[in-house]
Amino acid sequence: MRLSWTQPEDLLPHALEAARLDGRDQREIRRRWTEAGGSPEPIVSGASPEPAPEHLRTLARTLLTELDELPEQPALAAAEPEDLDAILSGGGPALEAPGRDFEDRLLGAWLGRAAGCLLGKPVEKLPLEGIRAIARATGNWPLDSYFTEIGLDPWVAGKYPWNRRSRPNSLAENIDGMPEDDDLNFPLIALTLLERHGRDFTTGDVAQAWLDLLPGGRVFTAERIAYRNLLDGYAPETAGRVRNPFRDWIGAQIRTDVYGWTNPGDPATAARLAWTDARLSHGRNGIYGAMFVAAASAAAVTGAPIETVIDAGLSVVPPTSRYFLAVMRGLELGEGDLSDEAAVDALHAEYGHLHWVHVLNNAALLAFALARGAGDFERTITLAVSGGWDTDSVGATAGALTGAVTGAKGLPPRWIDPLDDRLASSVPGFAGTRFSALAARTAEVSR
Repeated sequence: MRLSWTQPEDLLPHALEAARLDGRDQREIRRRWTEAGGSPEPIVSGASPEPAPEHLRTLARTLLTELDELPEQPALAAAEPEDLDAILSGGGPALEAPGRDFEDRLLGAWLGRAAGCLLGKPVEKLPLEGIRAIARATGNWPLDSYFTEIGLDPWVAGKYPWNRRSRPNSLAENIDGMPEDDDLNFPLIALTLLERHGRDFTTGDVAQAWLDLLPGGRVFTAERIAYRNLLDGYAPETAGRVRNPFRDWIGAQIRTDVYGWTNPGDPATAARLAWTDARLSHGRNGIYGAMFVAAASAAAVTGAPIETVIDAGLSVVPPTSRYFLAVMRGLELGEGDLSDEAAVDALHAEYGHLHWVHVLNNAALLAFALARGAGDFERTITLAVSGGWDTDSVGATAGALTGAVTGAKGLPPRWIDPLDDRLASSVPGFAGTRFSALAARTAEVSR
């Protein structure tokens, strides 16, 4: 078995790339690795097919530690702070309190998150041209329904295979309720944290909840590294900083909607809770993604216009950060004159050098879909998923935000009815739970 996102020889190329993107001088470490016979090319899938020789594995562990010890660039540290007070130094927008339709908006957020995630699940990891080819071959382009393999040309199917875990339960002809996904598991854990500890939970409480509620095989990339480091005895406040090349990836951004849903109209508090959660596994832009989504969610459940939702998210992100710039680029394209496909192509030309699970490319795509979708649920989730990269995660966040703005009663039945108000999950206590029950529990926590 080749476990992904954990083998030292597979982590090191990702760590070299992360250091390069941060402007840290990793050239000497790269030279030592390649001269020893190691490959500098990151494995996209997270695991090479065969284990490296033991001398390379030992060297990789050493070099990962040396990369952690490289000095930070002072300009980057100033532009992208990790201290909470420094991040939240600016003020947020004034928001209206939620109305009597608040619980319907919560249900819309849960259902929207599920539908957007489900739409993206079967094409997760596929290249952009593969998503377009499959959709066109089945008469579903531009996207206007869940993916299907009915009528799919065998040649296209062979060239662009579905995500193997999602094909049995996420194609239109197979959907029977919402299947398990980490994009839904983490909101369940956030809800559990708030029910157990209230708004005063700590990063240590988040760590304990993961160890109590999540099998190790249900966490990936930065979360898997932090999970392993917790088991290795590192404190929660440092577990995400050790030999972790994925701190700027998307994992924390998928975990924090509930902090916004339970703090309606209060983006700053939602962002503080998101920071407390995200710092277990992420840093800098990975943390900003978590804070952006939490703050935007706090606005969305008040029924605010999508422009206000985006502004609320940006109000808790340092304007000098790469995350802020990525969101602004997505908004620019979303509000511009390029066609949908041409705008997405422009994003891929600018951000295509990043791994498909990185936070920056996916943040730009999310912002594009939100801006061009203009609050329309179906338009937004189909734009988000048809843009590629981390399709289920971006689809989930886009669906949650526009689902909250729309409210459950206004969501198109053809996207919601297949969910059958049921969610599969391995998180204890949530197997077969109802979205309507989750909305009621979320409303109770918000009080």
